[in-house]
Amino acid sequence: MFQNILGWFSNDLAIDLGTANTLVFVKGKGIVCNEPSVVAVQRETGRVIAVGLEAQRMLGKTPANIIAMRPLKDGVIADFDKTGEMLKYFIRKAHNRRSFVSPRVVIGVPSGITQVEQRAVKDAAETSGAREIYLIGEPMAAAIGVGLPIGEPTGNMIVDIGGGTTDVAVISLHGIVYSRAVRVGGDKMDEAIVNYIKNKAKTLIGDRTAEQIKRQIGSAFVVDNDNRSMEIKGRDLVSGIPKPITIFEDEIREAITEPVMTIVNTINTALENTPPELAADIVDKGMVLAGGGALLRGLDLLLKHTTGLPVIIAEDPLSAVVNGVGKILDELDILKKISLSMS
Repeated sequence: MFQNILGWFSNDLAIDLGTANTLVFVKGKGIVCNEPSVVAVQRETGRVIAVGLEAQRMLGKTPANIIAMRPLKDGVIADFDKTGEMLKYFIRKAHNRRSFVSPRVVIGVPSGITQVEQRAVKDAAETSGAREIYLIGEPMAAAIGVGLPIGEPTGNMIVDIGGGTTDVAVISLHGIVYSRAVRVGGDKMDEAIVNYIKNKAKTLIGDRTAEQIKRQIGSAFVVDNDNRSMEIKGRDLVSGIPKPITIFEDEIREAITEPVMTIVNTINTALENTPPELAADIVDKGMVLAGGGALLRGLDLLLKHTTGLPVIIAEDPLSAVVNGVGKILDELDILKKISLSMS
């Protein structure tokens, strides 16, 4: 009864609980929060002292008594308590820091999530004060977010490349006909860049620098003859002294070959397992790329080259999942039809 009364004063929320970023959509307002999925905690007490942007600024720069960490790894909860604290922070921020709120919450999760991981997400949302929780597979949410006709009897292929996972799904009649998820995404590319520079240039860089490199000069395919370069600073592994080095686009393309080809192979496997009638639709309509990985330069060209299919990058790939989850807040019948059931 008390929860229902609190619900009257709460706006329903849609959350894209991502490995790299968490986005919150409030019914009637749109996206109100887009912050890194990072928390900073005191080492001795475990008390959370910062969340989101404030905590991200501390990554790799904290004193011995503070740890800045990501509570989600590869698209799933690695630290239950910290994820609950993080969700509580984002829900309160979406409600202008009011404590007594009890919203209905819809959360986008990777399609390969296990029952145990689903329960962890749901429990974390419950501890943060949600009165009613629905989980939606991220590829389904992304398909709704980019405007694919998921309710029609035609094949729609969506590829959602996030920080921790890549989800590939073929959707028809409000259902996922075939899906495949791999725990490879933007984070694995960053890791590959760190290792490449460590081995080739004998220089150590941090994850944030690797992400900047990927965004500025990273590519999956040769787009033009302009081999872009970037000067970065790292620690020389031989002398131990910080030094600047220049790296080039073709080097970064070589560095991220393995994670990129894992994504390509996952898409090819999904195509091989798609029923023939739906495959014919995909030949005509192609696939849609969503998630932050869709912004990797030349990835669409690489997929066109390897599959021979049309490839469309979503208009706003980073917000596709949260916009999709937000759209179905108003459509409770569809929400119940497509939400993941937990046995």
